[in-house]
Amino acid sequence: MAFSTSLLSLMSLYVFSITLLSTSFLSVSINTDTIIDLDLPFNSIKSAADVHDLLPKYGLPRGLIPDAVKSYSISKDGSFEMEFEHPCYVMFDRLVYFDRRVKGKVSYGCISDVSGIQAKKLFLWVSVTRIQVDSDPNFIEFYVGALSEKLPAKQFENVPTCKSKGCQTSKLESS
Repeated sequence: MAFSTSLLSLMSLYVFSITLLSTSFLSVSINTDTIIDLDLPFNSIKSAADVHDLLPKYGLPRGLIPDAVKSYSISKDGSFEMEFEHPCYVMFDRLVYFDRRVKGKVSYGCISDVSGIQAKKLFLWVSVTRIQVDSDPNFIEFYVGALSEKLPAKQFENVPTCKSKGCQTSKLESS
């Protein structure tokens, strides 16, 4: 009986966590007919000054990445690695943490296989695994495993400033 109660408690906690993490969603539209030839050599290392200009070529907003990028490399298959000057926090709709190194694979309208980015959802830090432009171009969808959240694309128009420490107030609360 004690085993059944423990299992039931564990399952209830799991369902509660899933419900908590899936309260909102975000999407961005993708035109799959678009072909982009960026002529980027395999494993080319680029200066951080142009990394934000590269994102729109992939149908992504410039402000998805904070300003403290030291360098990045990208291969022909879209695999990339960014190095930041230091780990940092950015306040979008919620607090987001960027590790010193962020990796993933970029394609038109999508960044998949993401590692090095976490978002704070209430009291939990969850790893962002995918970022995708929604079919409604006013939204960007962020995935945490199989769950996702849609945020207004307008939040990502401008390149955000990295902070060395996280804060708990949103832009709306501080206005």
